Amino acid sequence: MREQNAVGEPGAAPVTPGVRPPWSRPPWNQPPWNQPLWERLLRGGLRRHVGLQIGLDAACLVTGFGAAYLARFSSSPLTDGEFWMITTVAVCLLYFAGTAGHLYLGRYRFGGFDEVLALVRAVATTTAGAVVVDVALGRSEGMPAGLLPLAGAVGLVLMFGVRYLWRLAGQRRRRRQRAGSEPVIVFGAGEGADRVLASMSGSPDSPYTPVALLDDDPGTWNLALGGVRVRGGRAAIATVARQTGARTLLVAIPSADAALLREITDLAEDAGLTVKVLPRVADLIDGRVGVQDIRDIDITDLLGRHRIQTDVASVAGYVTGRRVLVTGAGGSIGSQLCRQLYPYRPQELVMLDRDESALRAVQISIHGRAATDDETVVLCDIRDAEAVHAVFARYRPQVVFHAAALKHLPLLERFPGESVKTNVWGTMTVLDAAVSVGVERFVNISTDKAANPTSVLGYSKRITERLTAGMSARAHGGVFVSVRFGNVLGSQGSVLRVFASQLAAGGPLTVTHPDVTRYFMTVEEAVELVVQAGALGGN
Repeated sequence: MREQNAVGEPGAAPVTPGVRPPWSRPPWNQPPWNQPLWERLLRGGLRRHVGLQIGLDAACLVTGFGAAYLARFSSSPLTDGEFWMITTVAVCLLYFAGTAGHLYLGRYRFGGFDEVLALVRAVATTTAGAVVVDVALGRSEGMPAGLLPLAGAVGLVLMFGVRYLWRLAGQRRRRRQRAGSEPVIVFGAGEGADRVLASMSGSPDSPYTPVALLDDDPGTWNLALGGVRVRGGRAAIATVARQTGARTLLVAIPSADAALLREITDLAEDAGLTVKVLPRVADLIDGRVGVQDIRDIDITDLLGRHRIQTDVASVAGYVTGRRVLVTGAGGSIGSQLCRQLYPYRPQELVMLDRDESALRAVQISIHGRAATDDETVVLCDIRDAEAVHAVFARYRPQVVFHAAALKHLPLLERFPGESVKTNVWGTMTVLDAAVSVGVERFVNISTDKAANPTSVLGYSKRITERLTAGMSARAHGGVFVSVRFGNVLGSQGSVLRVFASQLAAGGPLTVTHPDVTRYFMTVEEAVELVVQAGALGGN
């Protein structure tokens, strides 16, 4: 006897109590079956109700034929047998032509723009077929062949109208569902705004509802996108915010530079608006913009200069096919370094750190999962000389990036001994282990504080630079270099993180001098310089 499940279906998997099996329908008095038919159709789309879609198109085609007949004869076609004969032939041809063109096979979303071409082809084929049939059977007086193209055109217009009304009803339904969503003003009336507005209107669970558009181009001030009108330029931000009650301004210009963002942000903040932006064009994988891409404005957006472009691919050939080890892989610089090195297909990328949580995070960011059996993730402290030598002896790396260090300047002033243990002796341990396995390239990541040092951090990193340079004599042809950089946006210990937390707490900001000038680079720029230094060190 075959095993039966809880609903009596033989051979199916057993059902867990309290869990509805996927093949069963919900009860008639629960959603969606207790909703009106038109609500269910709008929610599911006519793409799932092919019979109704064919019926609507057939009704439009019959109406088109009737309108053409009425225009020609000024009388009702209801009693004309020849009219009904050719109309029936046309409906059958529409069904076969639409099915052959996948119009009625669920390929296209009903009312979608991709369906337009298929619909035009189906109606044109139907009209041509009806003319051929009419001629072959002898031109009827009930529906002369000359009227058939007009009848097909009228039917096509009616089909377009049905689809437009369907899309309009769907948009209104989604707007009602988003009644509690946040009103947002969109700055920019270009392609980016067009796409994000379409995404907002097409998503019933969108957290935003566009209430106004703004653009500095006066030529767009009479424009409306998706039913949202352009109501002026940046000078109208405060006025539109008061009129609409919006509390968020979305800058929908992916190519906006830092100067524009700073000006818009200042105006928006004066009007009590929170500023959000779309990703930069270079950050969009497929060029498409959606609600999910909206993000808070980032400090890198306001950097005030164009990002430095480094041709890393041309200098990263020394990584491809080689065994690479990164110390401090869980840190802000080390983790970004691992993410940038991985696409160049090293034979093995060993990530070493003493922070297990940070190691797991970088592993997930690279591989998409935290595999417990991944031997390229190594938990090790560079203070432990025996463990470091064991790691190098096992993996025998050919390229090493040394990013592990203590760098919190005030704390190292209080505990200088810790700086010596990690930054100096730890680096010496890594250098010795690298030389013992014949490392080809060793890149020591230093800091600008090592130039004319005045702090414990600066002195410790200056010592590591001298140790790295002096190790070249023992390296038997290996390249040992150090690279310095200073204020890195978003890195651990960055002064901007301190400023942000102080601002969030209500201030004041602690600065070394009111007239101080700082020069920043992004983490991506800093890491690209590190990779480039590894290549240029041998030149």
